[in-house]
Amino acid sequence: MKGREKLCAKLSSAFLRKWWFVVAAAVGIVILGVLVILFFPSWVNLVIHHEIVLRNGSQAFTWWAKPPVEPTISVYIYNVTNADEFLNNGSKPIVDELGPYVYVETWEKKNLKFHENGTVTFNQEKIYMFDESQSAGSEDDVVVVPNIPMLSATSQSKHAARFLRLAMASIMDILKIKPFVEVTVGQLLWGYEDPLLKLAKDVVPKEQKLPYEEFGLLYNKNGTSRDNVTIFTGATDITEYGLIDKFNGMSHLSHYKTDKCNSLKGSDGSIFPPDITKNTTLYVYDKDLCRTLPLVYVKDIVGSDNIPGYRFSPPKNVFGSVEENPENDCFCPHGPPCTPSGFFNVSMCQYDSPVLLSFPHFYLADDKYRTAVDGISPADPEKHMFFLDVQPLMGAPLRAKARIQLNLAVSQVVDIKQVATFPDIVFPIMWFEEGLDGIPKQMTNLMGLATTLPPIAHAALSSSVIIVGLVLLLVAIWRLVRGAHRLSSLQLAPGHVGSQTKKEKDVPMSNVHKN
Repeated sequence: MKGREKLCAKLSSAFLRKWWFVVAAAVGIVILGVLVILFFPSWVNLVIHHEIVLRNGSQAFTWWAKPPVEPTISVYIYNVTNADEFLNNGSKPIVDELGPYVYVETWEKKNLKFHENGTVTFNQEKIYMFDESQSAGSEDDVVVVPNIPMLSATSQSKHAARFLRLAMASIMDILKIKPFVEVTVGQLLWGYEDPLLKLAKDVVPKEQKLPYEEFGLLYNKNGTSRDNVTIFTGATDITEYGLIDKFNGMSHLSHYKTDKCNSLKGSDGSIFPPDITKNTTLYVYDKDLCRTLPLVYVKDIVGSDNIPGYRFSPPKNVFGSVEENPENDCFCPHGPPCTPSGFFNVSMCQYDSPVLLSFPHFYLADDKYRTAVDGISPADPEKHMFFLDVQPLMGAPLRAKARIQLNLAVSQVVDIKQVATFPDIVFPIMWFEEGLDGIPKQMTNLMGLATTLPPIAHAALSSSVIIVGLVLLLVAIWRLVRGAHRLSSLQLAPGHVGSQTKKEKDVPMSNVHKN
């Protein structure tokens, strides 16, 4: 009996124990497969988040600091063809849309300085080079446009004392300043000497002087900006990746009624926080916009090299009146009356000049503003909508078209003879389209790996691990069952071992003594 127990113990310890170990290992492998199914996407996200953080030497930082892209800005100018008739006879203004005048840009972040709180400060450099091959004309093309410095000054004087308006009229008469100017495209964009600005430089107190001596719609923008921009690198909080922390040392604007409208917490448009969903609202801040611009999901798109992405665009009521969009009340600190629907007043960022932004061809504004001027075709969303395509997993832009129109809200001032016949009108000056048509192969290759490889690896790894675990588990269970059956057989058929023991018990004691 003891021999049989020893054999059973030997079988259970040597034969069966290793298969119980295999069972445990197989269960562990299956559990690992389940964990891969549940947590693999999170592990991939952790890797991506680590790789996109802005830090010296990383690929993401190199592409951000000096993007290997060629953005362009296309400018369209509304050339006034009947300025004299409009002023003298009250005729409806007629414009001829000229353009595009295309400039190729190069971007680079200068004077980079990292901070311990996970931010980095820089100055943005933009270099514009005129590309005649893509343009419909030359920078030397002559255009007739409203005299923005003059009309800004006369509109601002509407509520001043009458003698000041009469004095202004006399000065303008002496300087031969007219409501329309004839300049080249290059002068209109990059600057020309304006007699009113020159006069202001000599007579206006130092603290009220304008920071420029010439007037141009893109004046002082070709080169390195003086604005110090501080953004989050993502090192401490990936959800703030690429968002502005401070602009020239300020965390908020001071123009509007609420902190929300004064907030600068938006991207500069070059990068966005990762893990974007269709419910995400992106925010873009640009100094010339004088606010953060919200962007909401529009549709799924396929970008360069078949990289999937989402298209975002401003909500249709983003420039809505207070009646249409009550949240815009905070952007009307001195109203009512507030800016009409379809426009945004940026006068507080443009030295009180009555500048209104809209989308090109008055897209999303009342059609009466477009028809108040002859020569502007109806708005086409495909040509005039502002949009941004992003790769949602990494928050990287794939394609962008930032389209904005510049308008001047002109007020009639009867005491200034030069504009006495100029009606109250929103006069279109120009519109531009700035952005990217695609990104380089080296960037799409990385995005392709980040978007296509993880799902394949997820499916392959999880299924293979679970299959291996289940196979091992089945084999181990089969071996255990077989081993248990063998033990049972040994216990039920003990003949040889039992008979030997019985014979030993029956040996006569005399034989034992003899031996």
